[in-house]
Amino acid sequence: MKKKIAILGSTGSIGTTSLNIFEKKSISFKIEVLSANKNYKKILYQIKKFKPNFFVVTNNDIYLKIKKKIKNNKTKIINSFKGLSLSKKKIDITIAAIPGLIGLEPTIKFTKISKKILLANKEAIICGWDIIKKTANKNNTKIVPLDSEHFSIYKLVENFEDKDIDRIYITASGGPFLNLAKKKFRNIKPSEALKHPKWRMGKKISIDSATLMNKVLELIEAQKIFNFDKKKYHIIIHPQSLVHAIVKFKNGITKLLYHEPNMMIPIANAIFDSNFKINNFSKSINFNNGINDLSFQKVDAKRFPIIKIIPKLNQYQSTPIIINAVNEILIDHFLKRKISFNSISKYLFKVLKDKNYKKYAIKNSKNLKNIYIIDQWSRGKILEILRRK
Repeated sequence: MKKKIAILGSTGSIGTTSLNIFEKKSISFKIEVLSANKNYKKILYQIKKFKPNFFVVTNNDIYLKIKKKIKNNKTKIINSFKGLSLSKKKIDITIAAIPGLIGLEPTIKFTKISKKILLANKEAIICGWDIIKKTANKNNTKIVPLDSEHFSIYKLVENFEDKDIDRIYITASGGPFLNLAKKKFRNIKPSEALKHPKWRMGKKISIDSATLMNKVLELIEAQKIFNFDKKKYHIIIHPQSLVHAIVKFKNGITKLLYHEPNMMIPIANAIFDSNFKINNFSKSINFNNGINDLSFQKVDAKRFPIIKIIPKLNQYQSTPIIINAVNEILIDHFLKRKISFNSISKYLFKVLKDKNYKKYAIKNSKNLKNIYIIDQWSRGKILEILRRK
């Protein structure tokens, strides 16, 4: 019997990579649900190619356009997850990859009806982990983190407890400005910050990689996903992007997980529980790539001042929600050339010094209503600060 699959965010890089994997094993899988926002051409292609039972198109204009184009098709096209009715445990594997806080509610919905959910939505984890975890426990749903760093930690710490572990390192490439003269940082252009040396990524995460905010967010995720002392997590620069996590154990042994910077590897391992051969899916994986050229270095806080926020991450329960929301607004302003690259971290710290910051940071984030209230205050506050600059 074929396993039923749902992919939330099917037109993004995680979604399309996952579909490539399932296509090569179509004898074993049936695409039950796909969802996307506004990539008309990809949505049309995926409906015709994969013939899902349901396709959720959340952008209303694109939804109407697709409905007009697709007629007499077996795929039911709907414009809201609320219109999706699936019985309990209908889905074998869900890949949750809708970017932004908007992906939280669909992730919770599919956690209820999936046997296994592969999480690739940073914002859902950062803002709503408590709800996701509680839902998974209640419905006996297995959670597997999909980011290369968290999947690596997941594999390295299997069958180990907090008492066994000394330190956990999340690696960072250092982005495009690792070796740029610091005096040139004030003149960095968005087009330069988007040029990641190792990974092909979307605009927002590319800028996060350039500032190192992506690693701050990944550290928050790791602290939430894994039940270890939060002080044990550290960030380390690894320019080759071949080692994705390092775990130092108290018995003197240190383990690291190495793989090429290709998301097909963690995705396929998560889907098949590591029981497969990667060359069945990609002929481009090079097992001899740079094994003799691994290097690691401490993070330079003068080059990456955003890491100074790390001691504040656990200051209050909802601090991560505020940091996530404010950062999104700042990235958008930088991409529109309204603020400088250097000022991203400066404005972020201004919000954390605001007189009303604590009022929202201490709010309970174990329900959706509060999460949205905290998120909206954070966005409003940074926009207010930016208007005054």
